[in-house]
Amino acid sequence: MGFSDAIIAIVITLLVLDLRPPDAEPGELLPALLSEWPTYLAYAGSYVYLAVIWLNHKAAFTRIREMDRGLQWANLGILATLALVPWPTAVIAETARSGNLTDERVAVALYSLVGALLCSSWLVFFHYLARHPELTREEVDDSYFAYERPRALVGIVLYLVAGAVGVLVHPLIASAVFLILPVFYGLTSHGRDHEARPTSRP
Repeated sequence: MGFSDAIIAIVITLLVLDLRPPDAEPGELLPALLSEWPTYLAYAGSYVYLAVIWLNHKAAFTRIREMDRGLQWANLGILATLALVPWPTAVIAETARSGNLTDERVAVALYSLVGALLCSSWLVFFHYLARHPELTREEVDDSYFAYERPRALVGIVLYLVAGAVGVLVHPLIASAVFLILPVFYGLTSHGRDHEARPTSRP
């Protein structure tokens, strides 16, 4: 867990690197700062997104007793895809500043692909745990992680649909979905958080 937390902390820190002092004439600093609002919005959105990923990650590992090689690789898949998040975030911020609609469509398509990849890595992670309940704590229902898979599937579908709508209709629609999805995952970070039923393990 320490390694995973460190990676997430580094990725969150990388988001700040896109917050740079604007080029401004003397006396024009305030308007220049205000004109950078797309960068601030992209930073805030992706920070919340990564914070929610951390919450989901912590919630999952409170239910895991031990890790084997397969689960380690599944966890590394999550870390690899979340490390990509600062890249499409910076691209969206830059294209929003430029105001070129064609570039904005490409930027939201890129972000949607990264989001779908991240949800796919969670799907692999949940599926592996569903197939290996012996890795979870005794008090965790054997079906818990099987019921977590639909949350990942919802993300894959919605990110891809948002990207398609952003390209075909308008990028702002995709951006709205990108802001809503972390809220959904934040509210459901503990999945089926109810009293665990007795397991059927020998």
